[in-house]
Amino acid sequence: MVFLDDDRLFDAEPKARDIARALYAGIKDLPLVSPHGHTDPRWYAENEKFPDPARLLIVPDHYVFRMLFSQGTRLEDLGVPTTDGSAVEADGRKIWRLFAKNYYLFRGTPTRLWLDHTFATLFGVTERLSEANADAIYDRIAGLLERDDFRPRALFERFNLEVISTTDAALDDLRWHRMIRDSGWQGRVVPAYRPDSVVDPDFPGFAENLDKLADITGEDSGHWSGYLAAHRKRRAYFKEFGATSSDHGHPTAETANLSPKEAGTLFDRVRTGHADARERGQFRAQMLTEMAKMSVDDGLVLQIHPGAWRNHSPSMLQRFGRDKGFDIPTRTDYVAGLKPLLDAVGTDPNLSIILFTLDESVYARELAPLAGVYPALRLGPPWWFHDSPEGMRRFREMATETAGFYNTVGFNDDTRAFPSIPARHDVARRVDCAFLARLVTEHRLDEDEAHEVAHDLAYNLVKKAYKL
Repeated sequence: MVFLDDDRLFDAEPKARDIARALYAGIKDLPLVSPHGHTDPRWYAENEKFPDPARLLIVPDHYVFRMLFSQGTRLEDLGVPTTDGSAVEADGRKIWRLFAKNYYLFRGTPTRLWLDHTFATLFGVTERLSEANADAIYDRIAGLLERDDFRPRALFERFNLEVISTTDAALDDLRWHRMIRDSGWQGRVVPAYRPDSVVDPDFPGFAENLDKLADITGEDSGHWSGYLAAHRKRRAYFKEFGATSSDHGHPTAETANLSPKEAGTLFDRVRTGHADARERGQFRAQMLTEMAKMSVDDGLVLQIHPGAWRNHSPSMLQRFGRDKGFDIPTRTDYVAGLKPLLDAVGTDPNLSIILFTLDESVYARELAPLAGVYPALRLGPPWWFHDSPEGMRRFREMATETAGFYNTVGFNDDTRAFPSIPARHDVARRVDCAFLARLVTEHRLDEDEAHEVAHDLAYNLVKKAYKL
């Protein structure tokens, strides 16, 4: 039976648990601020009913299908689309049954926490999902999804979402954001500028993407100065629709600060397809610094999400495309990698950079010391593979001693799975309250301070960091 214990994720020791309960009671109902994620703005623009339970909760969620694939389930049998359009399972009930049969695989994982929370609080499910009750739970969820109060805008409001930021490619026309704005609906959905497709020479179709960038901006992307001007125009366009941040998913945290002449020469080699692997990496590094300089001018918060070996399996990339669970963490160097950028603008009061990592070994050694001194730097919350109770605890333990709480930015859910957003925020709030309660019981923090910090971590810091 699904039983969401009121004390889940709190310390078993009575005094610490009591303090955590009190802290959590003071913040659990605060509005949700979701400043970085990958939900589809089309959902909020068109406000159509969500599809069946499988296509809502399984097919688009790589946290779910990567686990099942690791145990031998074919992605085709889970309805994951193929790049060539070949047939995959289309019966949502069959997909759901397969998922339910293998639900035990998620024991002990954050995915299980999120799903149980979603099943119980959103859909009123009172039993743990299994092969035996799969059809009954499917029918219950499917029935609710037919109701108007389960459409995207209604759920946005039910979730108490104050604002959500989507992540949109530099070439996106933002038509869904325009539709949202023109609809008169009061929900706040803003874009974030994601220029990977036009700054990464290894991105598929890079040369063609630069041509498109020129077409939509009227700038000559065949030359360095025109290329930078095109980025400035696109950033300004995104800001018209409420964007407050840019986002950069680079393989490494390497930056560079070449002279304009050197950068122009490098761009020419990249633009014409003559750059080797080292030069392509240097170009990505240069563009992080260029984006930081643009942020000084236009105020967009710079998010850096480095350190993933994207699409680790070539055969799976070819068959299913990007973002199918085959992105793997790598070692990441921040101290040397970021130095050229920090030398250029790291002490500028007009710049705000939020650093993320998939390499937990750098929390205490690199990230916390950097954020603990450079005014431009803040630490993003545990990301992706580390968005878990254990990952959040490790982050607080390793980063707080050097960076404190106020060089971090609260929590963001970074999800494509819209129904899981409240669950993810709830986990983060509970873990933070448990951590603060421990500091109180160890007499390292007064209880009134802990209440202030809990409120800041849940709400204030994220609004300030992302200028929301």
